Amino acid sequence: MDDILLRELTPAVIGILVRRGVDFAAAEDAVQEAFIQATLTWPARTPSDPKGWLVTVAWRKFLDAHRSEASRRDRERLLDLEPPPGPTEIADDTLQLFFLCAHPSLTSASAVALTLRAVGGLTTRQIAQAYLVPEATMAQRISRAKRTVRDVRFDQPGDLATVFRVLYLVFNEGYTGDVDLSAEAIRLTRQLTDTSQKSRTEDEEIAGLLALMLLHHARRPARTRPDGSLVPLAEQDRSLWNIALIAEGVDILQAALARNRLGEFQAQAAIAALHADAPRAEETDWVQIVGWYDELLRLTGSPVVQLNRAVAIGEADGPVAGLAVLATVDPDLPRHTAASAYLHEKAGDFLTAAQLYADAARSAPNLAERHHLTKQAARISQALRE
Repeated sequence: MDDILLRELTPAVIGILVRRGVDFAAAEDAVQEAFIQATLTWPARTPSDPKGWLVTVAWRKFLDAHRSEASRRDRERLLDLEPPPGPTEIADDTLQLFFLCAHPSLTSASAVALTLRAVGGLTTRQIAQAYLVPEATMAQRISRAKRTVRDVRFDQPGDLATVFRVLYLVFNEGYTGDVDLSAEAIRLTRQLTDTSQKSRTEDEEIAGLLALMLLHHARRPARTRPDGSLVPLAEQDRSLWNIALIAEGVDILQAALARNRLGEFQAQAAIAALHADAPRAEETDWVQIVGWYDELLRLTGSPVVQLNRAVAIGEADGPVAGLAVLATVDPDLPRHTAASAYLHEKAGDFLTAAQLYADAARSAPNLAERHHLTKQAARISQALRE
């Protein structure tokens, strides 16, 4: 079975059924049933036109689901509308499906789950495993999401910014279970990029988002040690970085920036590109990075950007300057204490740094980060005792 092919065909087949008058929830269910049938028959004999085969089977699965006396007339009408054998419709509804699955009426969690199911072609079990929740819980989440968007039509405008946020949420989940969500997010973003170009709705931020993902993903092999512990960016073995992904990300970013319509993801990608460009951590161009954080702060006004900018100023102008800027940032912000610990250590205030690292570890958002911060506190405490 070619799982990648099935995933790539998912939005196209759902889109064709919706265009024939099937509501989104019923279309998605029918396509999933067709995929089950494909897993039983394709290994022995793969059809010459996989997309056409899936459309035909999904259409029949939909009709089978409506074989009640109350729906007999509608079923016969739909059966009469079934097109003759031949090439399937060529309309590409992928962009509309992205809009549908990332509908503003959905919560972020529901939008992510529905996108992975309907556009990504993942099973409910795979999505549940990736998010470490019971399969039944994820099934309920997806069902509620489908009910919410059931009456949304393809001709209603979608919010591309919401699509971006959903894809970035998927990317940041990384790797859990048997599904690499970072790689899946990159695949879907490539798909979105191709679709937007074909439909003449190209947006520089799509390119910025894809470049950002590629540049971050390129550093993945160096991010953790064999025991699973985190490796800070400054300590990473840069020979492990994926040079091909970095080059692709930089090329995509430069093409987007050349159109002079700067957006949030382009600015973030520019920061990632400057990190990737430095042969050694000591050669990082922190002055330029601060400049890009200034642009990013202008675009977003985000407190998280303020926090990261303070750390960058600490690198460019010294830790005292960084701490002065950090003092203007909301102290309740996640990772504020960790940033303060880092800057205090750079300033030579090791006693305060050790205490702050320990405090930051207690409020860390995940086990890997908690372990890293605890080790930092222990390292400095040991040095002070010696």
